[in-house]
Amino acid sequence: MHAHEMAVFGISAADETVYRHFLRNPDTTPGHLHRLLDLGEETVRSALDRLAGLGLLRPGTAPGRITPATPETAVARLAELRLRELYLEVQRLTQNQHILATLRAETTVRTNAPRGIEQLDGWPEIRDRIDDLAFFTRREVLYAEPMGEVPAERVAYCEPLALRALRRGVRIRAVVPASALECRPTAAMLSKLVSHGARIRVADTVVEHVLVFDGHSALMPLDPWDSIRGALLTRGTTLVANLVGLFEKTWEGAEDISVRLERPGEESAPLSDGELRVLQLMCTVGKDEAGARGLGVSVRTYRRYIADVMRRLGATSRAQAALLARERGWI
Repeated sequence: MHAHEMAVFGISAADETVYRHFLRNPDTTPGHLHRLLDLGEETVRSALDRLAGLGLLRPGTAPGRITPATPETAVARLAELRLRELYLEVQRLTQNQHILATLRAETTVRTNAPRGIEQLDGWPEIRDRIDDLAFFTRREVLYAEPMGEVPAERVAYCEPLALRALRRGVRIRAVVPASALECRPTAAMLSKLVSHGARIRVADTVVEHVLVFDGHSALMPLDPWDSIRGALLTRGTTLVANLVGLFEKTWEGAEDISVRLERPGEESAPLSDGELRVLQLMCTVGKDEAGARGLGVSVRTYRRYIADVMRRLGATSRAQAALLARERGWI
């Protein structure tokens, strides 16, 4: 028996038991499942509903049958949902500072102790505080950005600031979404920072915005999709430690940008023999597992190859990639 390993994602023991059953027995029916797993009928019904809602189970090839999502898809989905929950929880905690003011009003002794959290309104105020924090940073900056396209004015501001920090010996680690590489100004900035020593990784999606200086001070936008509207600055609190933990988890699951960055002129160049083989397999085999076996690589590597080829073609789906390849005479 497996331990309740999926509890970290907020999945109950019963839900995990049912999901693992269908991994072992894909495309089967749920009939008599409660007896097979020694669970109550209502418990099984609830687990099936929850797993279907999460996208971990879906209808199979025949009526009444159920097929599980792949472990890679399930873990990525659950991690994204869990990180989103944690981010929203952090926001709720940090936006309740008015409680502190009401509690202080009840005390008879006034203190000058720092509040620890400061709200910044608007981009000019945020930019000034970033300037101060970057100037005094001596060890490392952690940065995770959910937006794919960074506005041009922010690129013009962030690039020289980051380069100055790198020249002073400050380490920079950043995680950006894959869509950032589709924006030329953003991709050019990232490439330049990497050439000066920054370590940058790419994730399919980044669900939280993180900016931490020396593991002590952190900026968190009030709206992760509009980071210049306002932000919260917190120093030396458990909240900073939590944000660092979120960043490290995102970092561990991301891929080095050097694997993803395209070479100049690559879009117009013919595909290599290896890329053509990936494209042919993508168009002819039904499952990624079969394609991976055809290349002698893991499924994860095979899917990365497909993503690279699709990027070369400028395609947003595998079907579109096949059409574009035929138009260019590559297959």
